[in-house]
Amino acid sequence: MQAGNPEILGATPDESGTNFAIYSAVAERVELCLFDEHGQQTQTARLPDCDNGIWHGFLPDCRAGQRYGYRVHGPFDPEDGLRCNPAKLLIDPYARQLSGEFAWHPAVFDDNNNDSAPFIPKSVVRSAFNDPLPAGPDIPWGETIFYECNVRGYTMRHPALDEAARGTFEGMRHKEVLAHLKSLGVTSIELMPVQAFIDEQHLAEQGLRNYWGYNTVSFFAPMSRYARGDAVGEFRDMVRALHDAGLEVILDVAYNHTGEGDHRGPTISFRGIDNRCYYRTEPHHHGTYVNDTGCGNTINIDHMRVRQLILDSLDYWATDMGVDGFRFDLATILGRRTDGFSPTHPFLASISNLSSLRHLKLIAEPWDPGPGGYQLGHFPPRWAEWNDRYRDTVRSFWRGDPGTSGNLARRLHGSADLFEASARPPYASVNFVTAHDGFTLMDVVSYDHKHNEANGEDNRDGHSHNLSYNYGIEGTTDDEDIIEIRRRQRLNMLATLLFSQGSPMLLAGDELGNSQHGNNNGYAQDNDTSWLDWSHPDPEFTELVRQLVWLRRETPMLRLQSYLHGTIDTGASEVSIRWCNQDGDPKQDEEWTASRAFSVIIDEKMNDGSHRAAAILINGADHDNRLGLPASDVFRQWRFAWLSCREIEAKLSSATVSLPGCSIALLFSEA
Repeated sequence: MQAGNPEILGATPDESGTNFAIYSAVAERVELCLFDEHGQQTQTARLPDCDNGIWHGFLPDCRAGQRYGYRVHGPFDPEDGLRCNPAKLLIDPYARQLSGEFAWHPAVFDDNNNDSAPFIPKSVVRSAFNDPLPAGPDIPWGETIFYECNVRGYTMRHPALDEAARGTFEGMRHKEVLAHLKSLGVTSIELMPVQAFIDEQHLAEQGLRNYWGYNTVSFFAPMSRYARGDAVGEFRDMVRALHDAGLEVILDVAYNHTGEGDHRGPTISFRGIDNRCYYRTEPHHHGTYVNDTGCGNTINIDHMRVRQLILDSLDYWATDMGVDGFRFDLATILGRRTDGFSPTHPFLASISNLSSLRHLKLIAEPWDPGPGGYQLGHFPPRWAEWNDRYRDTVRSFWRGDPGTSGNLARRLHGSADLFEASARPPYASVNFVTAHDGFTLMDVVSYDHKHNEANGEDNRDGHSHNLSYNYGIEGTTDDEDIIEIRRRQRLNMLATLLFSQGSPMLLAGDELGNSQHGNNNGYAQDNDTSWLDWSHPDPEFTELVRQLVWLRRETPMLRLQSYLHGTIDTGASEVSIRWCNQDGDPKQDEEWTASRAFSVIIDEKMNDGSHRAAAILINGADHDNRLGLPASDVFRQWRFAWLSCREIEAKLSSATVSLPGCSIALLFSEA
């Protein structure tokens, strides 16, 4: 083996061979092991040089497609956080592709000297791409509508797909799948994790599998489970097809921990390369991991090489794999110093300023289980955040909790109370009423309690505070009255979502009435429980959801670019907002607690003298209410644009609307 180039980490082939480079400050020797397509080791070569902790070498005649792994010789003292064991084959942290599946076996643990190679995926040498992907549609933030879905679950039961395409990247680009997404009107497909992950040991022992994917072992390689053959090429083909359909691709990424778990976990990659570099350990006991993630370990972003690894991974997915943005799982980890979270953390700034990400969407899940982990509203400019207070407020209001009208108004307004102080616009709030973690929308109105027994944890896992209501019967029912109120309440929550200022996110399948039968923690249910059931559609309901999405897209007043207090001058128009009581008069502070019926009027006066207005009318009471529209010399002709109740149940006469209990309406007027 020849001297290599330490400047390019990973395996980089050219016409004469492949350069290999890997960082380990504690290694005393690093061996490169080559494998054939059957997983048999065929050659071992020692990386000859080390510069500043980067071990490197050049192997002549080594071509793209070669399978390989590393063995790191060095100190082994787990009590001091040193865990080099050359009997353990290690995945290259920069590997672009993996071959083979991880298997639980005693050999994958580093407390023995058994060879782990038969049970560890092999890294694969990949050539650089010579077919750059065209740019994505670059949807402006103010026009963005997210749609969260799981590649496997979204396609496993789709009737138009053949067996081989189900559960794969290829399935996501099928014409029938694309047709549904386009007709629904969403703009940005947020894919749950697709970076290579493993199933947790306790799941494997129960015959279950990790469905969500938040157990990453490689930050570059796509999950081979989602491919028919070449996961890298098939992922890029999917991105190309989604872009051609006018849809953005957002990746959910978990850079906060890895699937190697706590000190009792397997040695797959980072742990055996340089444990104290890649993971945060207790300062006075390096054998104990800091567990701010609740997943056993925490990535050590204080180390420059780990920060480089994450930035290089983001750059790769953005540049070579064509994605349009990232949703960062447990993102407070990325901004945590030893004394707590800081929005000015240099790593958050590095992500924001990475040149390949400057026009991409950055979304934080602004919490983690660590100290001071809840940081909603505190991320820096350029970042949007999942807003769980939005979810909780909308669910609470529509199930009838008292005293929630004022909070609902704040969420309709775009959560200025949370985001305006940081000088970010309304779209910084990613609004949702459902997501992968928790009940589906159908289950929010069908179950009072979680039903997670199938997860094998005696129903102890998952949220217990779901803010749900079953309307008299737990689960499915044939009672027509209950079916009708559940239908209306689902529409009420989706209408609130699409009529609110901010960035809406829908959970895939909610438009179809998808249910997980009360399981609110489907991470372990890679089966019919979590896979979308396309076989029992409700065309009328789906059409009403489709109308909501397109109304939002076609109504700029529902997606303003700045917070509106009273009146603002946009240059082209003057826009005002009014919060009204049932009589159409300005809402008084004391009325927010007492009344569950109110309206918000957004009025736009154009410079050419024309006027238009949108009125959102909400009746959260359990009985009919008459709501007055504000008196105006201009807006005398209002019309219904959308109703959650049956149209015959609502009446519009002059400037008064009669709405049945638990309903929401959108009205337009132009002059």
